[in-house]
Amino acid sequence: MSDLPDQFEDVAELEEFMTRPQEGLAEDLAKAPGAITILGIGGKMGPTLARMAKRVDPDRRIIGVARFSDPAVRKELEDSGIETVACDLLDETAVRKLEVTENVIFMAGMKFGASGNEPLTWAMNSHVPAIVASHFTTSRIVVFSTACVYPFVDIRHQGATEDVLPTPQGEYANSCVGRERIFQYFSGRHNTPGRLFRLSYAIDMRYGVLHDVAQAVMRGEPVSLAMGHVNVIWQGDANAYALRCLAHADTPMTPINISGPEVTSIRSVAQLFAKRFNKPALFEGEEGETAWLVNTDQQQHLFGYPTVPLAKLIDWTADWVARGQESLGKPTHFEVNDGNY
Repeated sequence: MSDLPDQFEDVAELEEFMTRPQEGLAEDLAKAPGAITILGIGGKMGPTLARMAKRVDPDRRIIGVARFSDPAVRKELEDSGIETVACDLLDETAVRKLEVTENVIFMAGMKFGASGNEPLTWAMNSHVPAIVASHFTTSRIVVFSTACVYPFVDIRHQGATEDVLPTPQGEYANSCVGRERIFQYFSGRHNTPGRLFRLSYAIDMRYGVLHDVAQAVMRGEPVSLAMGHVNVIWQGDANAYALRCLAHADTPMTPINISGPEVTSIRSVAQLFAKRFNKPALFEGEEGETAWLVNTDQQQHLFGYPTVPLAKLIDWTADWVARGQESLGKPTHFEVNDGNY
């Protein structure tokens, strides 16, 4: 996208741009024909991913599956031409009734509230994958995962590559390794092609690491440096790459890191927001020499450099927060460094 806007006036304008099909998406999706089922569509990214898929190929069936505890989400999806199916993915009988489509994007999972609710966390992140993977054996499956499966790496280097063995911290991250291993097991057993989509911090103006930091600076609250460096990526890019991964599925499925290539300093970002807001940047703690960071060479080899650079993400976030625009009120808790969410 060569012509990036200076700002988004409102949510409608933000989501129109975020769901705009990108170069290369149509070509890759043509290599993965058939309907696309999005499991766990009701989260922060699912609706915009579905709408992007529908916009790039209006004649293709896009099916969104979730419990739909918020009826407004379901209506918005259906108004965009997306079929919806209400289903609790923990209910194996209900999952067995789902249509087995050619393509599946698996976005279901539990992160926040995991601490103190470990049994449900493991059920959602490791048991649900077994139910799903044993049902969609003939589908291409892109499985949303996380950089939290990796160990911390030196901030002076490029981040963990896909061949770094998972050594996670905390029950949430361990349950995410469980999710990956279950999908890999069934992929090997049934020759199901797929990718493990290890995403590190998608950025939307209404939530995300940059939003969290900007909000703290605006409110005069200290910014935690417990996790002093992160990777971030525009949510529109992450959505496009997830869809494109359907055309780059492996058997058995393999991981791919998804994020921006820059190692982003939380302190530096906070200082930039402070300058924009004409407010002091307050901090607590000190940066460590390690962080959860990923190497995105494989992603860039397949898809090129992200369409929205870090500097533009900072500009957009600063403008959005300064004007008091909508927040989803869902902190990323990026500062957590012990795996307890």
